[in-house]
Amino acid sequence: MKTAYDINDLSSHLFWDVDKSALEFEKSKVQIIYKVLEFGLISDWKIIQEIYGLETIKNVSLKLRTLDVITLAFLSDLFKIEKTQFRCYKNSQLIQNSWTS
Repeated sequence: MKTAYDINDLSSHLFWDVDKSALEFEKSKVQIIYKVLEFGLISDWKIIQEIYGLETIKNVSLKLRTLDVITLAFLSDLFKIEKTQFRCYKNSQLIQNSWTS
């Protein structure tokens, strides 16, 4: 994958918990997409769209264990996929949480 972007082009707050210099766009694809979906800015979203494309973002997001409800609703609408098809939705149904029930 060739890209004109560097990992430092993404918002610095996304990777506060990891060594940013160890991240590579292809090797760390799932982690980067997850962080941008959950915590990124619109500029971060535009970058991952250019780097990965919507199909890759869709495939990764369908397999993520967790996504907040707003992100899930956005992705469900964007990709025209029922929320029930996302792994995070199935996982959330298995866990009884007194704060969200």
